[in-house]
Amino acid sequence: MIRALVALRSAAIVLLIGAIVLGILFPFYWAIVASFRPETELFGTPSLWPQEWVTEHYQKLFDERNFWVPIRNSLIVAGATTFLCVVIGAFCAYAVARLQFRGKAPILGFILAVTMFPQITIVSPLYLLLRELRLINTYPGLVFPYLTFAMPLTVWLLVSFFRQLPRELEEAGLIDGASRLRVFWEIVLPLSWPGLATTAIITFIYCWNEFLFALSFTLGPERQTVPVAIALFRGQYQVPWGQILAAASLATAPAAILIVIFQRRIVTGLTAGAVKG
Repeated sequence: MIRALVALRSAAIVLLIGAIVLGILFPFYWAIVASFRPETELFGTPSLWPQEWVTEHYQKLFDERNFWVPIRNSLIVAGATTFLCVVIGAFCAYAVARLQFRGKAPILGFILAVTMFPQITIVSPLYLLLRELRLINTYPGLVFPYLTFAMPLTVWLLVSFFRQLPRELEEAGLIDGASRLRVFWEIVLPLSWPGLATTAIITFIYCWNEFLFALSFTLGPERQTVPVAIALFRGQYQVPWGQILAAASLATAPAAILIVIFQRRIVTGLTAGAVKG
């Protein structure tokens, strides 16, 4: 009787998890499959499998809308922001994790608070500042605002990684006469590559999906990122849902590939420091 109840409970848990996973993945499946349907079939009787497979939506996406431009813009902006966040954030995070100074706890609390701060509240002052610096509709005009929310996330994650490293290795280097900077460069960084890679992946995905700043600080298609370009798709008489679904599938692909390949490291990055530190 007990074994039957345990087996029934396990089966119920498996079914529940399967239903949750199916509910999460189904919208992605529907978007990808629908992007290969003819325009007429999109508004007909819905079916899980297209009666006819076409690639016209993807062809129009690049032939008529030049979708390579927003992809290039997103890669440049997200890549530059990730590089700056990891390079600068590594120094900041190591200082917070290892150096002794007053106010460490409030600084970490402030960093965490910034990550939860609504972006809309700083759009107006940032726009005025960027306009005075003549950075509206430029790559730096997107990278610098992105740092306001990506840098705190980077520092917060890297602090947890650096706290997990054994202090004995750093102390041995200091005893041998190495400076704190040399210890950081030759001992800490080589041991932190998994953490740096994880942080870079999370930051890149975060910047790749950003919409509000990219919409507010760009004026035309020459600097629009992928989320903004998709949101502004318009047809003369109707919304081109086929092209929107195709663009959404392409925009999701880089993030999905990175998550699938590095899922273990991403989970490690999100849970680092949860027990120790």
